Amino acid sequence: MAAQTRRTGSRHRRPHRVLIFVGPLILLPLCVLGILNYGQKISYFLRPIWDTPPATFKRIPHYYAENVSVDHLCSLHGWSKLARPRRIYDAIIFSNEVDLLDIRWHELYPLVTKFIVLEANTTFTGKPKPLLFALNQDRFAFARSKIVSGVFPGRIAKSGSYEDPFQLESEQRIAMNALIRRSGISNGDMLIMSDTDEIPSLNTLRLLQWCDGVPPVLHLELRHYMYSFEFSVDYSSWRATTHIFGPQTRYRHSRQTDLIFSDAGWHCSFCFRRIDDFVLKMTGYSHADRVRREEFLSHKRIQNLICRGEDLFDMLPEEYTFQELIKKLGPIPRSTSAVHLPAYLLENADKFRFLLPGGCQRGR
Repeated sequence: MAAQTRRTGSRHRRPHRVLIFVGPLILLPLCVLGILNYGQKISYFLRPIWDTPPATFKRIPHYYAENVSVDHLCSLHGWSKLARPRRIYDAIIFSNEVDLLDIRWHELYPLVTKFIVLEANTTFTGKPKPLLFALNQDRFAFARSKIVSGVFPGRIAKSGSYEDPFQLESEQRIAMNALIRRSGISNGDMLIMSDTDEIPSLNTLRLLQWCDGVPPVLHLELRHYMYSFEFSVDYSSWRATTHIFGPQTRYRHSRQTDLIFSDAGWHCSFCFRRIDDFVLKMTGYSHADRVRREEFLSHKRIQNLICRGEDLFDMLPEEYTFQELIKKLGPIPRSTSAVHLPAYLLENADKFRFLLPGGCQRGR
């Protein structure tokens, strides 16, 4: 009887032993599949553990109200008023942001001496692209006397491959230095370095143009929008800068100082009129590797995500604390406010309806 009991107990233990060996064989491929499919999300969710946030900016308060004199605004910042204003040069790398370029140049036209624009005949990933600035010359005829433009000869990637987008981007930004020198800029002039969709406000530039004591290099804090001015993300945009031009000034789009000027304009990411423009940027900019599946480029999918305020690349927010990450999970909240936006945008609301609240539908 005892022997039979031992045999029965042995039979009951065998399934547990089998599970000990078979379990890992089942779980391992599941874990591998999970990492392959969701590795990026896992990495971004754990960013607060493995990544270190950049050094904190020192924020300079921004005082402004209509009908307040420039000399009083300068004094509020601890600056004094210049006897005459600085000349302003606006230098941008252009890809396919035709509508935002139109809005930008109309916003800044009253104060800017020269608009400097450099366009490549390829994307950052080496895909051929039309010279859209040249093709839209009539649209920018109002600023023709102020435009200094150039074409950067990009490299076309071999079939089925990509050029290193960060290398091509860096080369194009370096090439901008020669175009800036050609523009007639002089020491003491103000130079704006930013992308087309990073638009300083007119009142910001007027203040920096007239005030003596402005830091020689200053980042601009821009309110960040996605797809249109209906979806306000936060104030995280900081790469745009102003420089008091000097012999050592070089064109960059990276951190250059610890100083940042608060609430200085707008950054409207992926703010395109047509879905084809979304696809061009998604496959052509420096982070094109985020297009992990062909279905990401589906026009129907892109349109649905725009109207819902959701991420084109199915990614989690890039945050350095779990608190901020969790706060930004899910769609971007809609806003019905169209207050304090570029004047030309509101003056031509019918033309730019797709950038205003309720205008999420895009053309092909």
